Amino acid sequence: MILKGKRAIVTGSTSGIGLTIAKALAAEGAAVMINGFGDADAIETERRGLAETSGANALYSDADMTDGDQIAAMVARAEGEMSGVDIVVANAGVQHVAPIAEFPPEKWDQIIAINLTSAFHLTRAAVPIMRKAGWGRIICTASAHSLTASPGKAAYVAAKHGITGLMKTVALETATDGITANCISPGYVWTPLVEKQIPDTMKARGLTREQVMEDVLLAAQPTKQFVTVDEVAAMALFLCREEARSITGANMVMDGGWTAQ
Repeated sequence: MILKGKRAIVTGSTSGIGLTIAKALAAEGAAVMINGFGDADAIETERRGLAETSGANALYSDADMTDGDQIAAMVARAEGEMSGVDIVVANAGVQHVAPIAEFPPEKWDQIIAINLTSAFHLTRAAVPIMRKAGWGRIICTASAHSLTASPGKAAYVAAKHGITGLMKTVALETATDGITANCISPGYVWTPLVEKQIPDTMKARGLTREQVMEDVLLAAQPTKQFVTVDEVAAMALFLCREEARSITGANMVMDGGWTAQ
């Protein structure tokens, strides 16, 4: 178990990419705190499963990713109850699709807060803890939209571009501290977040569900396949390995060739 003795926080991890990353870390022995919303019984089942898999502590936090104070308190709780924080994965995300002239300001604020600003608060709180330990891994789930854009996604694209800049800056600031800071940028991954944006895209573009799937979501990916949550989790796990200690400030793109075009 390559992460035995390590302690991790994964935000937006009660389902989808985040939960799969949490499971991958636990499978290598890490104590994990998951975060997000959902059915309380289902979340408790996942938490118990993580503890059984890792043989270590597993916690759940319902911290609101739009609230910096709650994020700081979540990190402090993790440090106290797990005796440290070695790995943070900023994965929480939301989406809204609409043309810029019709984009609700409150949706812009929400998306920037959850997809970008929460990563700042998480990183800000975790870096001093990692510096004391002389080791840390900061990973942000970005997107192919960190490198390119799509119509109707002003807030999401802005947030994902911002995430890459944030991680580059943190990488430079922590370069001699044993800490790495990187992004993972998948193309379209079949998750609840992607599924939920289909109706908005149908409305915005006047398309059927099938047309959105084939002509919008997978149109840009030459492989014509969704990236899997397991592939993203495997990349996150690799970035936590000692062999990845020289990878910092990087954007690990796994988009089926989307941005190669």
